[in-house]
Amino acid sequence: MKEKLQQIGSRFAKIRLPKVKLPKLKLFSVLSRLDRYLMKKFIGTYIFSIILIISVAIVFDFNENLAKFSTYGAPWKAIIFDYYANFVPYFANLFSPLFVFISVIFFTSKLAGNSEIIAMLAAGVSFKQLLKPYIISAALIAVVNFYLGSYVIPHGTVVRQNFEAKYKNNKRVTSASNVQLMVGPGTIAYIQQYDNNSKTGYGFSLDKFENKKLVSHMTASTIRYDSISEARYHWKAMNYKIRTLKGLREEIQSGDVIDTLIQMEPMDLVFSSGQQETLTSSELRQYITKQTERGSSNVVQYEVEYHKRIATSFASFILTIIGVSLSSRKRKGGMGLYLGIGLALSFSYILLQTISATFAINADTPPIIAAWMPNVLYLIIAYYCYRQAPN
Repeated sequence: MKEKLQQIGSRFAKIRLPKVKLPKLKLFSVLSRLDRYLMKKFIGTYIFSIILIISVAIVFDFNENLAKFSTYGAPWKAIIFDYYANFVPYFANLFSPLFVFISVIFFTSKLAGNSEIIAMLAAGVSFKQLLKPYIISAALIAVVNFYLGSYVIPHGTVVRQNFEAKYKNNKRVTSASNVQLMVGPGTIAYIQQYDNNSKTGYGFSLDKFENKKLVSHMTASTIRYDSISEARYHWKAMNYKIRTLKGLREEIQSGDVIDTLIQMEPMDLVFSSGQQETLTSSELRQYITKQTERGSSNVVQYEVEYHKRIATSFASFILTIIGVSLSSRKRKGGMGLYLGIGLALSFSYILLQTISATFAINADTPPIIAAWMPNVLYLIIAYYCYRQAPN
């Protein structure tokens, strides 16, 4: 029996199974070692430049506002967690294109000074291949900045602006007078005086029109927004009177208190400086649509903010190409001149962003053109610098 088993085993041993080639999984097959090296340098220098420059900005800001903090009695906990904890991400995201450019100029010029760029080009790496890790890093930074600026930082901006209004500027718009707005198709609301602290309006009227004819007229001495209600647009009208017109007949209804839904909110009545920065991109989109349907003219700064958040993300690509093109060539005398040119370009980009936004608000320039005009202009400059770069 034992011999038979050995014979069967020897027969199976002679059978050769076909070799199946399994695909080799390479996690970093797309990125070479050189790409990972340059990306590590880029992102590391970018984070280091943010920490360095924002630390200096915090010192200067604290020194400038220390007297105001003491005057208004700001507690240290509020200064640290309400103000500076939201100050840092806001300004880091605002000047992110500048930090991108500084980091690219800094470490690329150092590579060029050590003849590492020359060695890469001599080894057969083209300038387009050299740009690949830069563009990938810029894309990662752009996506993170867009997400933070559109959905995370606006919530912190609310806390920071509340702190500034209470302990720094001591100024905040909390009232409005003679407010008239369209809250629905053919429905016009009017408030003689509104106090945002108590969310209360005085001298309220609501008119409804059908085919240009008045069909309902509501008046109330006081109207208050129900901020604890789960439903939006929930108001309580006190000492109200409703006149309903049906041809030649008129019905009058009056009372002390009535709950009603009116498509307006406190933020529609009181506008404060920088209010557009406290809204996420989805909230901005909804607010712009709602105000445009009402025919409101106070919507340009919101449109500029919405388009600027997208356009600023693309600035990382443009300034990266300019930075690499200016600093990748080894030059006698160092990089002083070209570093100065690059910094001048980056600062002029931020300045042009501010000027174009001002033109959009005050000179009737379309917001999308105002937001993208700096990118278009500096894209031309980036293409010229790229053509002049070493190949």
